[in-house]
Amino acid sequence: MSEQHAGDRIELRGLSAVGYHGVFDHERTNGQTFVVDIVLSVDLQPSAESGDLTRTVHYGELAEQVHAIITGDPVDLIETLALRIVSVCLGHEPVRWASVTVHKPEAPIEVAFTDVTVTMERSKK
Repeated sequence: MSEQHAGDRIELRGLSAVGYHGVFDHERTNGQTFVVDIVLSVDLQPSAESGDLTRTVHYGELAEQVHAIITGDPVDLIETLALRIVSVCLGHEPVRWASVTVHKPEAPIEVAFTDVTVTMERSKK
C-alpha cells in the first residue's frame, strides 16, 4: 500500500449479536449481547477507480462472518473472541491492518458501569 493511501479505511461499527461467551455458567447458559467495531486499513483506490467489488472488502460478507463468530463456539474471554475476529478480517486479501473492539456491555460486574471493551490491532506481515 502506498503512503498516500495509508489512511484509507473501511469501518463497520455496532455489529451486535447474542453470544454465550464468558467464564461463568450463567453466561454460557443465558447468553448476552456482544457488540463489535471493526476498522480495516485497505487501499481503496483500486476499487474506487474500477468499481470492482473484488478489489475491496465486501463488508456485508464480513458482517456475516463476524456474526457467525459471535454466535458460534463459546470462549471464556472476549480477548479470544477479538482474536478470532481480527484473524478473519486479515484473511480478506486487501486488508493490511485491522482493529477490532469487542464490547461486553452486560458483563457480570457488581458495580455500575457502561461498557467493557477489548481492542486488538494486528497487521499482515
